[in-house]
Amino acid sequence: MNRSSFFRLIRFPLVVLLGSVLCFAVTPVRKHRHYASHTAAVHSAVAAPGAHVALVARVSAPSQAATIHKAVARTSVPAGPVIAGGPWTEPTYADSTVGDHVDGEDLEVRRAAVEALGEFNGSVVVVDPSNGRVLTMVNQRVALGSGFQPCSTIKVSVALAGLSEKVIQPAGKFRVGNLRMDLTYALAHSNNYYFATLGEKLGFEKVSYYAHLFGYGENAGLNIAGEQPGRYPTAPPANGGVGMLTSFGEGISQTPLQLAALMSAVANGGTLYYLQYPRNQEEVKGFIPRVKRRLEIGGLIPLVEPGMRGAVEFGTAHRAREDGPIAGKTGTCTDNHTHLGWFGSYNDIGNRKLVAVVLLTGGRPAIGPLAAGIAGDFYRRLNQRNYFGTSQAFTPASLISSHICCSK
Repeated sequence: MNRSSFFRLIRFPLVVLLGSVLCFAVTPVRKHRHYASHTAAVHSAVAAPGAHVALVARVSAPSQAATIHKAVARTSVPAGPVIAGGPWTEPTYADSTVGDHVDGEDLEVRRAAVEALGEFNGSVVVVDPSNGRVLTMVNQRVALGSGFQPCSTIKVSVALAGLSEKVIQPAGKFRVGNLRMDLTYALAHSNNYYFATLGEKLGFEKVSYYAHLFGYGENAGLNIAGEQPGRYPTAPPANGGVGMLTSFGEGISQTPLQLAALMSAVANGGTLYYLQYPRNQEEVKGFIPRVKRRLEIGGLIPLVEPGMRGAVEFGTAHRAREDGPIAGKTGTCTDNHTHLGWFGSYNDIGNRKLVAVVLLTGGRPAIGPLAAGIAGDFYRRLNQRNYFGTSQAFTPASLISSHICCSK
């Protein structure tokens, strides 16, 4: 082979190689502060680790759970997408019951919540929406703390605000790319663009007004020792403005108690109760519900609930799906180098309705879909014990809740 033939032979591979190197060298590295929560691509990418760890939460023996957790951490979690915001400052796994005081709790409810949470680092708050009694508060340090960014759980209050102001109609659609999307689909799939658009249409003042009406920025409880009011900004956040606030909860600190109070109002038809947390059995016997305010959302709940049920049936919270209907809203984002997974929910099974809020903190496995799976496991455990098939015991609270306090 002569010299000219040789150079012609190798010229094409060299050009391709040189082009690849140049392309790689100029490709920009994109940095995002927030994890793009609830997009289909991200959920499918993290579905596998969540499926593994959800099984771990159902292991009853602590030693078995610990062994499996370690194995999952070492081998089962695929690389997946790189989630911006690390390194994480909170561990994914911890004993979330340390320091809890449980003398006034419903111990059957607490047992189911603790078993469902397993060894994940997080909190589970369960409330009776008919009277505002906190039945259990797993990880009271977190539940009573200063709060975390609500992520996409803020979309429930934004949806109610949009319907209240008639900015959206239940069958009305916003254009999202090449799609036209209604409220039910947007809630079920937690579409950020839809709620950012809705927030811009409402404006910060109206968004803030309804958020405060629904309990943000104030204590959800009545005389609950150590409770903090979270935080709601006085102006649109610098990072993304009102659209970021209404899609990710940017600039807001929400406590599990605040989300539980709002979910209770949605579950019971519009009564925002002061949450009360009996500290012993004497306080349980003398429990009397206290109404904070009536929310004019009774006619709006049937318009929001299909999206919240859709989240469980076919959307971001599908891991919560079980025999009875559950409505809820997931949330996934990062807050100060802590990955967050939220799920606020209520069930409609048998003679008892409960509100369950799950908050996970830690590394990448702490996501809203996993929190939904834990909540679904919680409801399932109680259902297996026939908790929802038993009638509620007659107490002064049940009499006052159903007659005196709610007849005004």
